[in-house]
Amino acid sequence: MATLRQQIATNVLTVTKFRDLMKLAAANRPGEDTEIIRKAYDYSLKHHTGQTRASGEPYLVHPLEVAHVLAEMKLDAHAIAAGLLHDAIEDTEATREDIKKEFGDQVAHIVEGVTKIDMIDFASKEERQAENVRKMVLAMVDDIRVVLIKLADRLHNMRTLEHLPPERQVQIARETLDIYAPIAHRLGMGKVRGELEDLAFRYVDPIGYKQVKEAVEARRKTGEAFLKKTVATIQERLKENGVEAKVEWRIKRLYSIHQKLLRQRISVDQVYDLLAVRIVTKSVKDCYAALGAIHALWRPVPGRIKDFIAMPRPNLYQSLHTTVVVEGGTPFEVQIRTEEMHKMAEEGIAAHWRYKDGSPVSAKDEKRLAWLRQVVEWQQDVSDPNEFLSTLKIDLYPEEVYTFTPKGKVVVLPRDATPIDFAYTVHTEVGDTCIGAKVNGRIVPLRHKLRNGDIVEIMTQAGHTPSRDWLGFVKSSRARNKIKHWLNVHQRERAIEIGKKLIEKEARKYRVALKDIKEEEFARVASEYGLGGVPDLFAGIGFGKYPARQVLARVAPATAEATPTPEEPTDTGLTGVIRRVFGGSSGDSGVIKVKGHDELLVYRARCCNPIRGEDIVGYITRGKGVAVHSTTCPNVTNLLYEPERRIAVEWSSKGAAKVAGALGAGTYPVKITVFCDDRAGMLKQLTAVISDSNTNIRNIGTRTTDGQAQIDVVVDIEDVKHLERIVSGVRKISGVREVQRVQKL
Repeated sequence: MATLRQQIATNVLTVTKFRDLMKLAAANRPGEDTEIIRKAYDYSLKHHTGQTRASGEPYLVHPLEVAHVLAEMKLDAHAIAAGLLHDAIEDTEATREDIKKEFGDQVAHIVEGVTKIDMIDFASKEERQAENVRKMVLAMVDDIRVVLIKLADRLHNMRTLEHLPPERQVQIARETLDIYAPIAHRLGMGKVRGELEDLAFRYVDPIGYKQVKEAVEARRKTGEAFLKKTVATIQERLKENGVEAKVEWRIKRLYSIHQKLLRQRISVDQVYDLLAVRIVTKSVKDCYAALGAIHALWRPVPGRIKDFIAMPRPNLYQSLHTTVVVEGGTPFEVQIRTEEMHKMAEEGIAAHWRYKDGSPVSAKDEKRLAWLRQVVEWQQDVSDPNEFLSTLKIDLYPEEVYTFTPKGKVVVLPRDATPIDFAYTVHTEVGDTCIGAKVNGRIVPLRHKLRNGDIVEIMTQAGHTPSRDWLGFVKSSRARNKIKHWLNVHQRERAIEIGKKLIEKEARKYRVALKDIKEEEFARVASEYGLGGVPDLFAGIGFGKYPARQVLARVAPATAEATPTPEEPTDTGLTGVIRRVFGGSSGDSGVIKVKGHDELLVYRARCCNPIRGEDIVGYITRGKGVAVHSTTCPNVTNLLYEPERRIAVEWSSKGAAKVAGALGAGTYPVKITVFCDDRAGMLKQLTAVISDSNTNIRNIGTRTTDGQAQIDVVVDIEDVKHLERIVSGVRKISGVREVQRVQKL
């Protein structure tokens, strides 16, 4: 008899819950065919008959409750049906093919996605949890309804967690706080996130839960009375101002209070947003009108006004927040948003999720899913599930700062991150060339600590380079590693040497000897630039950060208005060029070899100035040795008429050339001509780009006509690839129209 009574009670319970589900689904999705939900209920009833949960309830109650949560999210009938069936493959004899046959491929695909998350065996519980989370993240990218069902599943499990052993309670609650609640937050589902956090808080930290709950309950009676009175005052004032709005009140959730107490080390009485009023308007215009009305009623707390309408949070939450103080000193928070914003804040991605075959995800939902796609991309090569989970927990951890690029892309950084961290997260080149930043439209120092919701614009300049000082304040490991790498590759000593040569060459134009300029003058200029000393100044010149002409004018003011003298007379031949700059011999015998004739004198022809990596040919001259031409040189055509004077030549290995002591064994002077706009900063950018490629600049000359400029630069080149890198870099400079190599020096 008892069994019959239990069966009748079970039937009444499940039938009642099913009827409630159908009413809710029809109300939230009017006009949608719900027959598939009824069919899924019958199928689930058949396959779960006889199964019970730890609470003693029939197992069917669980899928019904999950489906009810999905209906509350206003999801489509296929998603609700999948919710009813989500445990069928794992806990019954049903297969994917069975479900596909009965309900179609769409429902089968969702159910399979949910099932795959749980059906996997690993050596440890930790490994299983890690891989389950990995699969959930991957499934989310494929169909967001998979994770919405998992969230609904977790929510009902948390609501009934008291029926499990204490050890399991803590384990599931901790997983909820670490993974599920943050995912709900990332998807903008504030209502689900809040309930998950409060339910888990009770089991993870029962003492803290009790303390916070008692503190809130002690203030609830007076708090509610205060809020009801305040709501009436606001309603009256808004009506006077012609603002149509719904005004509600709430007391902050327990877990959020607990987190704020720990983070800020304050008491409950110091939680400004413990009491809050929410104003829901018809339009954005009314939001700002309501804000003005509130500030006319009560004094706002400085620094507590936040405009998340203009600058949404990373999960696209939008609202105006302000904290005001009434007479008597009671502070409370006011949140103002439109009906649409309120819907999005409570339901997040579920609010607008509408599934139709072939229809794209909305732009806002796509932004919410962008972080998931990033996680998948970052973790494609991570085979260890525990490593994946560790990384994901960091990515979801609330101690992050969520910032935006000007185009709305979310950039996630560690707390107290700076614009430099932001720049390197965007791209290594952006970080290397960062010279400043704007946060929310305002220029800030590079040490500025970024906050949630900041819109960050990085200002870059070609030729600017990372500073060792940055290592003292960057927070992300990526930024730190990239800066160290750059500093290691670009040796400081080389930069100092190049800087000295550039300033010395500039000084010669004005008949000034570098040794005649006092060290104190260089030290003074270094200090004016905010540098640590003279070596830093020379390094800055070498890196192209400070033009040699500019520095010379500061250390030797007499040269500022002086006219430079013409270049020194040019010696004939390549010998003269090399001797002017470095002095010494011009022999190329150590660089180029004549096959089978090591004793012959070899030199590079002035008409084409070949460099390592180019195809070359030798021509026996009368009394001067072997002239080496590039095979593309126009004069090579003449050699065809005297084939007996042609001879095979080849480049020596770099190591052999250096052992031979040949000048130019490492580099070759090459002239390039840049045709560009005549604008301020062009020469500075050009020299910076060249210096950044570890290239010495021998000589620069400029000519300008009608706003256009021709810049001739002689640089030391190692080989063809080196030259190609420089030309490619110069062509990227704004205003540069063409870059040509001049064969003849």
